[in-house]
Amino acid sequence: MSLPLIMIATAVVAFILGGLTTWPTIRRLRNRLADAIWQLEHDPVTGMLNRTGLLAAHATLTDTAGPIIVVLIDLDDFKPVNDTHGHDRGDDVLAAIGARITDIAALHGGTAARLAGDEYAALLPARAGDLARVADTFVALISQPVHPTTDGEPITVTASVGLALAEATDPIDEVALRRADIAMYHAKNNGRNRHAVYEPGMAMPATERRGPRLRDRRHSDEATA
Repeated sequence: MSLPLIMIATAVVAFILGGLTTWPTIRRLRNRLADAIWQLEHDPVTGMLNRTGLLAAHATLTDTAGPIIVVLIDLDDFKPVNDTHGHDRGDDVLAAIGARITDIAALHGGTAARLAGDEYAALLPARAGDLARVADTFVALISQPVHPTTDGEPITVTASVGLALAEATDPIDEVALRRADIAMYHAKNNGRNRHAVYEPGMAMPATERRGPRLRDRRHSDEATA
């Protein structure tokens, strides 16, 4: 073999060996990047989308014609669960409730998220059917007892659910979630463990919860950062 061919063959072999050496590194970097993106858009307790993930999911709907159903779910009096059973059991309950909400949303072709604390949201296509029927499904399944994975008594929590129709192109905070939020407070104000559907002109009830929720404080902090 001539010297030029030997040099070319050596260079090719060196390139291949170099590629074999760097490929595991590239693969690890890609895996780390994918993991970082997943953590950015998901809640660590439930594995659901978080607020960032929900915003991203909503952004994919902006080209969708027609309305969507926005669901806001707030667990009723969840603090005693943590106070009585501890935060680990509380997290188990949050994860179990989150799994139910995710299943219901997926059944109707939508997506769900945990916004913060004991508050969840879901985006469903308007073809999901009658709003009251969809809401009753959320209320009924959430109120089923959560059985512990180890020893302990089942824990039962209920939820107030607000639903609203919005165009897919409507701003999610100022319109979509705001309408569902108002409806949710009406459900809570009317006895809890029930739902309410937003109607045009509906206002926040006078007995609105005092102080901003965690998700509202967090959103405000992000806006001023």
